Amino acid sequence: MRSILQMELMKNAQDKGLYFWTFLLPIIFTVLFISIFTAGTEGADKEYVIISIVPGYVVMFVFFIMISMGFSFIEDRDKGMVARLASTPLSPYAYLFGKWSPYVVIVFTQIMVLLTFGKVVYNIPIEQPLLLGMLALILTICITGLGLALSLLIRTSNMGVAVTQVIALGGALLGGLWMPLEAMPSFFQKVGKLTPQYWAHNAFQETMVGTLAYNDFFIASLILLTFGAVGFIIAFFAYPSFLKRAKH
Repeated sequence: MRSILQMELMKNAQDKGLYFWTFLLPIIFTVLFISIFTAGTEGADKEYVIISIVPGYVVMFVFFIMISMGFSFIEDRDKGMVARLASTPLSPYAYLFGKWSPYVVIVFTQIMVLLTFGKVVYNIPIEQPLLLGMLALILTICITGLGLALSLLIRTSNMGVAVTQVIALGGALLGGLWMPLEAMPSFFQKVGKLTPQYWAHNAFQETMVGTLAYNDFFIASLILLTFGAVGFIIAFFAYPSFLKRAKH
């Protein structure tokens, strides 16, 4: 398991495209949209927009890690790595954990880097740093758990890209990352509250301004962890089918 973890970390560290999608593109979008939506605004109105956009784009872009996860599993499947590992004493759980763990490091680092950028460049408030850090880790588990399930279910890389875009962009729209949920029709407001993006974004915003109550923190955490747990459960049940598709 340790060798799988180390191999994945090294492979991702050498992937220059991952740096672009993980750090550079979110920063570009953040700067662009803040400049657009804060044009002509000052004071509290400008701060409100920034406090919405920074965590909004953090939450939106971390979901795209599922594309990289899917590519990695498909590569193992099609190059015979999965079949070879299945013939060793390594358990499926150890394999999945070894593949999953590096992406936890990547996503958590991504969240911290993007929030630090927001703090340094836009001086966003971080009034509850401990809760914010805990939420970042919980969101990381949520996303990578869902990514693990998706990686074992998809048949092709293109399918992984398409499904990830639906999850990331659709969730961003419905979850209030692009516009306040209150501005949407009531039906979409109800649907939006079923997305992990909604709970993550709201909790991030409230920890930044220091208004997140512990009860709300536990509710948001439980919902996000439930999404992650469902992903893990699906992945474990999907592994035998994934193994059957593996090339020998």
